[in-house]
Amino acid sequence: MSNGELLSIDPQELQFPFELKKQISCSMQLTNKTNNYVAFKVKTTNPKKYCVRPNTGVVLPHSTCDVIVTMQAQKEAPPDMQCKDKFLLQSAVASPGATTKDITPEMFNKESGNQVEECKLRVSYVPPPQPPSPVREGSEEGSSPRASVSDNGNVNTSEFNAATRAIISKLTEEKNSAIQQNSKLHRELELLRREGNRSRGGIPFIYVVLIGLLGMLLGYLLKTT
Repeated sequence: MSNGELLSIDPQELQFPFELKKQISCSMQLTNKTNNYVAFKVKTTNPKKYCVRPNTGVVLPHSTCDVIVTMQAQKEAPPDMQCKDKFLLQSAVASPGATTKDITPEMFNKESGNQVEECKLRVSYVPPPQPPSPVREGSEEGSSPRASVSDNGNVNTSEFNAATRAIISKLTEEKNSAIQQNSKLHRELELLRREGNRSRGGIPFIYVVLIGLLGMLLGYLLKTT
């Protein structure tokens, strides 16, 4: 933070998270430490590259003003990500009740005997912030359980074991159900054989077809478990 007699400027270095073909903005805050109205003006060595809003203004006594500096989208990255651009912020005492319309170039002319403060601001490029990686909580239906990782990097084995036991229990229930269905089919087949032997001395053709279909159903149930 620059602590002049009129304005405090924060920060003194404008940092832009550089990305190609994208407008990037940063802000600085001006604080009037006096009992006077203070006018300011922002200049840059590369006016075509930057847009400053507001580039002139008046800060009321013991008040603050935010200035937004926007860098136009760049097509190429500078060598070694170094920036030689600079900004100059000038401030001077204004008359009580002054507004932006009352600001004139002569107010910032030291030769006219005005109290003018100047602060040079550097520009630097910093890497853009990386978005956090999405972490999927729990496991999707039909997928294998995954151990979750706590904030300190340790694997949460209790949640992993609980999910594993739940899947094993479900598979065991399905297997037992298939075995029960298998036993029931065998009993029904045996009953059909006995009735067929008593009626015609053999198994009718329809029973043979039924036995084949039941066998296919049994095979499907065993595969799914």
